[in-house]
Amino acid sequence: MRGADLVALNEARRVRCAALLITDLGDGTSTLVREGESVPETLREVVEKAFRSGKSGLVELEGKRLFLNVHVPPPRIAVIGAVHISQALARMADVAGFDLRMIDPRTAFATEERFEGVELVADWPEDVLKDAPLDAYTALVAVTHDPKIDDFPIAEALRTECFYVGALGSRKTHAKRVERLLALGITDEQIARIDAPIGLDIGAQSPAEIAVAVLGAIIQAFRKRELKS
Repeated sequence: MRGADLVALNEARRVRCAALLITDLGDGTSTLVREGESVPETLREVVEKAFRSGKSGLVELEGKRLFLNVHVPPPRIAVIGAVHISQALARMADVAGFDLRMIDPRTAFATEERFEGVELVADWPEDVLKDAPLDAYTALVAVTHDPKIDDFPIAEALRTECFYVGALGSRKTHAKRVERLLALGITDEQIARIDAPIGLDIGAQSPAEIAVAVLGAIIQAFRKRELKS
């Protein structure tokens, strides 16, 4: 790997941007591609597939053997609300390979006893997200049912293009949420990205079942996400 490529790759990692190092095994030349950068038409399909899967591998293209070394930021979940659904989701997310952070200013809910082994921050989302901002490789799950807690991180998730934005609540509750988000300057197009009612429609009833539906929606959104262009 060229020194310049290593520097560029480390910078991409620092800012949580996906990058792909393409090495021609025939002549040893390499090219670094960041997500969103243009590539020749002949490479577009394999590059998109690599970014979506996050898996490195060998491909043969137009008589050349190319090794694609993929570096995709680890996807993570930011949960707003330390509720029963969140307890189940935290356990499942770990098994599915997602980093998870629990944020809730209500110290009666956000306790180590209820969330053992989980990254837990008992503070307001406005303050937490200043130091740990959301990004395109983060899923936002808002489940407090309290606009004072949920609205800011939902708006921030839409502005930063989180790959998934889900919010708990009925259609009536969501309609009121939409009015508040519009007042915050969020566009109709952005609001349309919110998964509400939250999760896949599997008829979930219990907190654990809702957590399954939410995690399924997150995985679906991540694997089928629209890549930057």
